[in-house]
Amino acid sequence: MPVARAFRWSILAASLAASAALALGGCMQTAGPVAVMPPRPDLDSMAYGQPYSAPQPVVVADGGGAIGALRNSFASSPAPMPVGYAAPMAAPVRYDSSYHLDAGDRLRVVVYGQEGLTNSYAIDAGGSITMPLIGAVPARGRTTAGLAGEIAARLRNGYIREPSVAVEIEAYRPFFILGEVLAPGQYPYVPNMTVESAVAIAGGFSPRAKRDVVTVTHTEAGGAMRAVVPLGTPLAPGDTVFVGERWF
Repeated sequence: MPVARAFRWSILAASLAASAALALGGCMQTAGPVAVMPPRPDLDSMAYGQPYSAPQPVVVADGGGAIGALRNSFASSPAPMPVGYAAPMAAPVRYDSSYHLDAGDRLRVVVYGQEGLTNSYAIDAGGSITMPLIGAVPARGRTTAGLAGEIAARLRNGYIREPSVAVEIEAYRPFFILGEVLAPGQYPYVPNMTVESAVAIAGGFSPRAKRDVVTVTHTEAGGAMRAVVPLGTPLAPGDTVFVGERWF
């Protein structure tokens, strides 16, 4: 009996020693790598588009699993998108300096120091304006600078010693639109108009209108000129737009 009991105690001691060795071996196992999230750009960079270069992820060996998936998700974080800014639009181009006056234009004539001569004047059907002291002054076919020079020359001839005159366009002569639009007629001209905007002012196309091209008649001192043009063509004061009828 003592021999058998001693044998059992030796077996139990060996089992406990093996269990302790396995537990210690598990505790002493090297821990897996830990993934660290790289720093993200601050709010100023994200808002104003400052360039940001994310640090390259450090590749470490691991046994896969949840730690590997987490590391891969951090490494694949997208970089911030650049921000673009649109340039301001240019102001519309005015062509008053090269524009040739004609009947229907309304002008503002300023004679500095002469309140009785400074006023608004309309060019009549004969192509002239009528001012105090100097009477009718031909304006058709002139530019604003040319008309100002003519007025100054007439005032200098026995009325004002050194007149200073400025002429600007107060309102352009109207344009006309006819044919297949909802409200054909005469309308005030607006600078930088196109055929398309003229059609819009006239209420748009009628159901039977030909919508790709129109006929524009332009009149100058040398005579009238007629052309078939697309809708984006610029218009000039006094032009006549004709919208034709489609056949099908």
